[in-house]
Amino acid sequence: MQLEFFDVPSPCIGVCQSDDKGYCMGCFRTRDERQTWINLDSDNKQKVIKRCLARKKRKEQGVKPKVVEPIENIQQPSLLDPQPKIQKDNSDLDFGDFEL
Repeated sequence: MQLEFFDVPSPCIGVCQSDDKGYCMGCFRTRDERQTWINLDSDNKQKVIKRCLARKKRKEQGVKPKVVEPIENIQQPSLLDPQPKIQKDNSDLDFGDFEL
């Protein structure tokens, strides 16, 4: 257990607007994280800050969430359909040192 002499400061920078995901555009906290900040202990405050840093990093890198195609648009191939022929290209294989 680490002794803590100071409370973890709020990451708020005064830009209190939510983005399309519900994160604050200034500190990247969720609404729930902003509302419960005052009641959190230091460990949980540090965890919130780590999550905020990860969210900020993802946003800066432009990581897009994976788009899942609706099930009704997915066409499952029939077992009765002919299987496509896979042609192997062996031109890059080198058997010069191979011994039987």
